[in-house]
Parts: sequence; structure tokens; C-alpha cells
Amino acid sequence: MADNAELLKALADEIRGCKACRLYEQATNSVPGAGHPNAEVMFIGEGPGYNEDKQGLPFVGQSGQYLDYLLNLINLKRETVFIANVVKHRAPDNRDPLPDEIQACCGFLDRQEQIIDPLVIVTLGRFSMARYFPNAKITAIHGKPKYETRRACLPLFHPAAVLRNPGLRRDMEADFKRIPELVAEMKQRRQSAAPAPSSEGPKPSEPPSEPPVQLKLF
Repeated sequence: MADNAELLKALADEIRGCKACRLYEQATNSVPGAGHPNAEVMFIGEGPGYNEDKQGLPFVGQSGQYLDYLLNLINLKRETVFIANVVKHRAPDNRDPLPDEIQACCGFLDRQEQIIDPLVIVTLGRFSMARYFPNAKITAIHGKPKYETRRACLPLFHPAAVLRNPGLRRDMEADFKRIPELVAEMKQRRQSAAPAPSSEGPKPSEPPSEPPVQLKLF
């Protein structure tokens, strides 16, 4: 069975060849996402900017520098989390991604989430927020987590919005500091939901169980 790193690499190769929407036409590089293949925390932004398009990596401009600062506040490093975007190619002139462009990339993000299986998904900005919090307003729900079966989703302002409006900085940093407690909470929830391991092997009279079937990711 391929491990998560191999699955993510294969998916990144697929993204690099994607022509499902118009964004690839003017992009220098695709930006599939980067980080730890078994990350407990997954960040989802909007889309690549100028620097991301040049380097093929997410959040490497000024917004990325601020994100690194925020990660340091909670003793995390970029290498320990996974960072992705709603769309995988830069939109011309950094315009907002269009609905059909978001839809074209939706399957890639679904598969990244499935492979990594994070404890916490942090949305950065309104476009990734809309994926998990339809019709919500970021000013009303920032820092308020939504719980799903296996993870919590935490909506935050986009770092670029905070850089443009320093008045958001206090809220952003307070919201960010919630991440470790959500990670701990979701670990406990998963452990509580898991069946208790048995110290006994199967009884001789019981037939052996069927081997699990590995679902195809691609």
C-alpha cells in the first residue's frame, strides 16, 4: 500500500497536468500544496499569488511570512502542517477565483483531505471558509469551530486581509491560539470513538475475518 507521501506526490503530479479550467493558461507553476503527509493540522487558503506562482509553493510571500509568525506562536513549524489552496493555479492579476474554477479543483482538495485525514482544518479567508461554512460571514464566525465526525474546522481571516487591516491582528492571533486545544480535543474524540483494543485473539470457533478492501483514491 502506498503511503501518504507517495499518494500526495502522485496527486501533485496530476494537478501539474490539469487543464480542467482556464487558470493553467497564464500560470507559471501549479501550486498543489506542501507540508507533512500526516499533518494533524491542514490550512486551506484561497489561491496562489505572484510569489507562489513563481515558486510552486503555497504562502511564500508576505502572507506566508505572517503565517510562519502565527505558527511560531503555537510552537508549530511549516514542515509539521499541510498547506493547500482552494484553487491550484494563480488567477490573473490575483482576482478572486470563479465558481467554475473552484469546482474544477474541488476534487483535488477532497483527495488531499482524504489522504492526510487531519484533526483540524483551518480555513484562511472566505473562499475556503465557504467550503465548510456555506453562506457564512467571516466577520461573524471567525474563531468559532465546526465539528465533523473526524475533525474540527476553524474559520480564520486570510493573512493578507490582516496585513491590509492591522486592526484584525488581535482577533487573528487569538483565534490562531485555539488550534492546539482543538487538536487535543479531536485526538480525544477519535480515541473515545475507537473500539477498545482486545488483549485476546480470536476464539478458535470463530471464522477468520475477511481482509479489508483498500479503496482506490485515484
